[in-house]
Amino acid sequence: MAFSEFLADRVRLRLKHIKILEEKKMMGGLIFMVNEKMCVGIDIDKKTKLDRLMVRVGKLAYEELLNKAGSRKMDFTGKPMRGFLFIDPDGFDMEEDLDFWIERALEFNELL
Repeated sequence: MAFSEFLADRVRLRLKHIKILEEKKMMGGLIFMVNEKMCVGIDIDKKTKLDRLMVRVGKLAYEELLNKAGSRKMDFTGKPMRGFLFIDPDGFDMEEDLDFWIERALEFNELL
């Protein structure tokens, strides 16, 4: 499993208030399940060797959030997964940027 413990701790800090939270090692990284649903994930991009955040934002917010700095389509298989985004380090290095993405993922999780 390839992921940054430092980034994992940054995400954990933002999710510590969640009552139903589970961490699962999968897809080569670490997934944070909120209310038994995939919410946020972290791994290391195999091409760039940089940390990467995965956020589940849903299809309604997808196109708008795709235009944010560091955001790109989540694509494992050659076909992007609508509703999920990869965020490169320039999109979450700053604390307020990481807060933004965690909040978007939690907002969508509440709708599920």
